[in-house]
Amino acid sequence: MRYKGSRDGEISIRFKSRAGEQLAVYICRGHLVRRSIRIVALAALAVVVAFSVMLLSRQPVSASSTPSPLLGKIAPPLKGSELRGGYFDLAHYRGSIVVVNFWSSWCVACVREAPDLSSFAWEQRHNGVILVGVVFNDTLESATAFEHHYGSLYNSVIDTSGKIANSYGVSAPPTTFIIDRKMQVVASLLGPVSDRQLTRIVALIH
Repeated sequence: MRYKGSRDGEISIRFKSRAGEQLAVYICRGHLVRRSIRIVALAALAVVVAFSVMLLSRQPVSASSTPSPLLGKIAPPLKGSELRGGYFDLAHYRGSIVVVNFWSSWCVACVREAPDLSSFAWEQRHNGVILVGVVFNDTLESATAFEHHYGSLYNSVIDTSGKIANSYGVSAPPTTFIIDRKMQVVASLLGPVSDRQLTRIVALIH
């Protein structure tokens, strides 16, 4: 077998058959390169299409209103140490709108809503709206790691004993309560909330 290159980019491969005849096969380099480029381009297009379909089919983050015996009533006391070392007392925020979000590091839905909660806290920081998290049925180490990882822009209260969760009737995270300026509970949401959803509810209270 012999290989021979040519100026126009062809490779000539010559070999003898069993009958002793000389055969030649010509392979065009340019053709192979163009074919490889087409294959790569088609593969990249398939990835883009698959990603677009995934984004279009993904369910939007949105919690559902849920019945609560607290609706229309004064919010139960909520105070305790924060993950960052401070201290929170709901009573100090009378006159402000307070959003209380019960979450856990092991909660998949809590992971989904984490970016929206931080965005909401940042956007509302000068509008008399306070967002506070309450750690639900979680370890201090896991909760702290979760907060650091997702860069929460709001404080969270430690509820190791579950006293706060029990007083609000929370059985699973994420659960969110909206408290108006008079300390009355005006909304109760179950599931991952969105920035847009919270903004819409707060606007109605204003």
